[in-house]
Amino acid sequence: MKIAVLSRKASLYSTRRLVEAGRERGHEVVVIDYLRCYMNITAHRPVVMFQGKTVTDLAAIIPRIGASRTFYGASVVRQFEMQGVFSVNLSQAITRSRDKLRTLQILAQHGIGLPVTGFAHSTKDVQGLIEIAGGAPLVVKLLEGTQGIGVVLAETRKAAESVIEAFRGLDADILVQEFVKEADGMDIRAVVVGGKVVASMKRQAAKGEFRSNLHRGGKAEKVKLSPEERSIAVRSVKAIGLNVAGVDLLRSNHGPVVMEVNSSPGLEGIESATGIDVAGRVIKYIEENADKSRMPRDRVGV
Repeated sequence: MKIAVLSRKASLYSTRRLVEAGRERGHEVVVIDYLRCYMNITAHRPVVMFQGKTVTDLAAIIPRIGASRTFYGASVVRQFEMQGVFSVNLSQAITRSRDKLRTLQILAQHGIGLPVTGFAHSTKDVQGLIEIAGGAPLVVKLLEGTQGIGVVLAETRKAAESVIEAFRGLDADILVQEFVKEADGMDIRAVVVGGKVVASMKRQAAKGEFRSNLHRGGKAEKVKLSPEERSIAVRSVKAIGLNVAGVDLLRSNHGPVVMEVNSSPGLEGIESATGIDVAGRVIKYIEENADKSRMPRDRVGV
């Protein structure tokens, strides 16, 4: 079958691995820069154009949409959906997952464990926001941050007040969360494909750093999940309406809590740490599900 990876660059590790995995399994795989796509939005013959040509004969797409390009990237995915092309993740689920507040509200609605989280608009409510998170130390997060960017640990109440007021002064939307001290700079990334955890690793933050992101010097190694952690990862992905996703968990004193659900998880760290062919699992999922007579529908509803 013909599969397209929607990605800005063919040289990116995750994109390259998906192409390799697809071709190894006998498929034709192409890379399409979704920002170079343009669309003819019509009722009877919706079309996606790329480099002056109509994109045709695709059986499936694998969206690798950057966080800063969610709006346009999701619109391209939606246009392919209108053509009846199978998408690994639906456009609505991608958009939902990129809104951190909406994601946390949906997970809370499904009874999934989360760190205590506060959200407010006015700087007049800073004191109440800090109280919700249990006081300092606490973590302040930009709603649109990625790879640890826009995540600040405020170790004192005064520092928390200053950081929150500074972010709000820039009209930035933020979350305030409890600092899970017992995690000791370690978190878990579980990759879920088709309702199953296919790989998991633990990431340890570099010395003097509380963010465990590999882009920030964190170290990764394979880890075995507990049944509860595995269940929470799968339930979280299902709650958001995704089929392929990375779930970030912390081990807290009151059980595992979900930090984030990522609709375009990077493959380099997880494949290197575990030795598992995650890209191959994604292609296998497409083979088993890309049936146009059974086009999926988003059923989350929020």
